Amino acid sequence: VDYVVVADQILNALQTIVARNINPIDSAVVTVGELNAGRAFNVIADTARMGGTVRYFNLAYQDYFAKRIEQVIVGVCESHGANYEFNYIPLYPPLINDQKMADLVKSVAELLVETPAGVVPECQTMGGEDMSFFLQEVPGCYFFLGSANAEKNLAYPHHHPRFDFDETALGMGVEMFVRCVDKFCSQG
Repeated sequence: VDYVVVADQILNALQTIVARNINPIDSAVVTVGELNAGRAFNVIADTARMGGTVRYFNLAYQDYFAKRIEQVIVGVCESHGANYEFNYIPLYPPLINDQKMADLVKSVAELLVETPAGVVPECQTMGGEDMSFFLQEVPGCYFFLGSANAEKNLAYPHHHPRFDFDETALGMGVEMFVRCVDKFCSQG
């Protein structure tokens, strides 16, 4: 069994899960971000290891992805006579802001910044964050604080090896939080 071929076919088949099985109105992602197979260029690989992530907003898909991914793996492995071990560990639920809290944060941002670039109506992010657990229990809002500064060469995106942020943005962040708390408390 050539596990490079098996892994390749699994990878390609996984790409069809969202395209062919998920409502096109819903946002979802199945990503294989890690694939390792073989140890030498002239030896057929006898193992392969894949790792990835699943992101979605609709809680109805919470259990679906694990089942569907394993079905794909089983089908490909059976067709090649390959063995597999499947470990699906759900890490984060979808990060869904409370609309009232998002409106509050937006109103504060519009007071602090002349043209708040990051205030986007109905914006969602597929980021996996601890905040998603809090938002399941308490109404809240996850928002981004712009911290890029091209003049200081601090304009790399998150997860880039050279990412850093302009610390002057911290003052704006503190002011955002203080004003949000003040506005929330004044609403009773």
